[in-house]
Amino acid sequence: MTIDPLQGPAMPAVPAAGGATPAAPADGKSFSDFMFDRLNEVNKLQKEADAGVQRLLTGETDNVAEVFAASNKAGIAFDLLMEVRNRLLDAYQEIQQMRV
Repeated sequence: MTIDPLQGPAMPAVPAAGGATPAAPADGKSFSDFMFDRLNEVNKLQKEADAGVQRLLTGETDNVAEVFAASNKAGIAFDLLMEVRNRLLDAYQEIQQMRV
């Protein structure tokens, strides 16, 4: 599964407010597994972009557009991942400040 920066990955449905435990996604993966998969995808995109730049610098390829597209794709995926991380941290900090 690849990350589409315009649409993003499909998110599982949110359980009803009265539910005691959150529902697992349709594929049975937990949220942490989902996030680790996304981290691995971003890492793979970064490595592919780095390999493309290396091939361009060593003269193995002269397709600048392909390398540029791979670098942009990796950059956008990383930016999206960082924004998700920032939103999760904001939500966590907000939950910490709640009074019980």
